[in-house]
Amino acid sequence: QVQLVESGGDSVQAGGSLRLSCAASGSIAGINAMGWYRQAPGKQRELVAGIRRGGMTNYADSVKGRFTISRDNAKNTVYLQMNSLKPEDTAVYYCNAGYIYGSGTWGQGTQVTVSS
Repeated sequence: QVQLVESGGDSVQAGGSLRLSCAASGSIAGINAMGWYRQAPGKQRELVAGIRRGGMTNYADSVKGRFTISRDNAKNTVYLQMNSLKPEDTAVYYCNAGYIYGSGTWGQGTQVTVSS
């Protein structure tokens, strides 16, 4: 079983930056894809950024050029650097780890609030 612990959520003004962290522990050998998702009130959860075992990344169009996903294999941690934040980025951000995107384990979520 995989456990995920997220951190880094906060309230910032538009144009600001945040870095989210997702630390994985447990049976991590089977993890092939890790992703950051977000869910705003009244909206479906969406994939924001993902990174696969081989290093391939992908991003939602809405965050391309502003967000960067990276990982530290030694710390079993995935990061989401968020720059130029907009009010529409406000959401609860969740980390997911599994064989494919959206499968496996979910973190508890961390709130990101961007004010105009």
